[in-house]
Amino acid sequence: MNRTRIVLALTASAAMLAVAACGSASNDPLAPGGATTTSANGTIIVGSANFPENALLAEIYAGALTAKGVKVEKKLNIGSREVYIPALRDGSIDLIPEYTGVLDQYFNKNAKATDSPSVYAELKAALPATLTVLDKSTAEDKDAVVVTKETAAKLGLKSIGDLQSKAKDLTLGGPPEWKTRPTGVPGLKKLYNLDFKTFRALDTGGPLSVQALKNGQVDAVDLFTTDPSIADNGFVILNDPKSLFAAQNVVPLITKSKVNAVISDALNAVSAKLDTATLGELVKEVVVDKKDASAVAKEFLTKNGLG
Repeated sequence: MNRTRIVLALTASAAMLAVAACGSASNDPLAPGGATTTSANGTIIVGSANFPENALLAEIYAGALTAKGVKVEKKLNIGSREVYIPALRDGSIDLIPEYTGVLDQYFNKNAKATDSPSVYAELKAALPATLTVLDKSTAEDKDAVVVTKETAAKLGLKSIGDLQSKAKDLTLGGPPEWKTRPTGVPGLKKLYNLDFKTFRALDTGGPLSVQALKNGQVDAVDLFTTDPSIADNGFVILNDPKSLFAAQNVVPLITKSKVNAVISDALNAVSAKLDTATLGELVKEVVVDKKDASAVAKEFLTKNGLG
C-alpha cells in the first residue's frame, strides 16, 4: 500500500505532480471554496490520494455509501498525505482510503509495530481525537524498493541491504515526499545505511516512476506491491528484512463525528470483501486495461452484493 503522504522545499515538485494528476491547477479537488469548505449535514465528502489505486478505493467507498442512501460528494486526486490529512482535519473531506503502517508512522513518530494486528492497534492509539479508522481489510499494498531484472543480476541484489556498498553510485527515484518521509530516504539511511548518489523526485508509484526505471533514469524506485507494471516488466522487488515497510492494510480513515451505524456497516462490508489478490486485479483493470475507475468500483460492489 501504504501506501506515505510539510512539503516546503518540495512544493514546486508537488505542484507539478498535482497538475499531472488533476489536469490543471484550476481542477484542484479542494476548490472551489478552498480548504475551509466543509460538508453539509448528512453528506460525506470522500477524498483520495493522487494515485490510481487510492482513487479506485475512494470510488468503492463512495459507491458503497451511496447504495445505502448516504449522500456522497467526491474530491479525488487531492495529493499526498501531507495535503489530505490537513483537509480531513479542517473538514474539507470526511473520508479517505488509507494504509495502516504508513498512517501509523505519520501520526506516531515512534511507531515500532510491523505486523498487521500490532500496526492496527498502534495506529488506533495514535490517531487524533477527531479521526478514527473502521475495520481494516486483509488487502495490503506496501511501498517497495524495485529494480530491473538486469540491475538485480548485475549487482547481485535480492534485498534492500544488498544495496549498501552500491548505493553511492546509484540514483533512487520516488515521490517528492520520499525525501523526508521515515519510510523513504531517511528510513533507508537509518535501517540500511544507504546513501544514494542522487534522489530523483517522480510521481507516486505511477507512470513516471515506471518509465524512469525502464529508461535507466533511476536505478531503483519506489513502487507499490500491487502495481501490475512490476510483473509486466519483470521488475524485482527487493526484500525488506528489517521491515522498513510495515504492514499496510487498506483501511477507511474518517472523521469520527461523521460515523454512524449505516456508514460503518457499509464501509466495514467493503473491507470484509477486499483482499490483496482482488485489489491487485482491480488496479490492473484501471491501470492496464484503462477502464474507468468508477465502472470498476461499481462492478466490484455489484458482484459482492454491496452496490
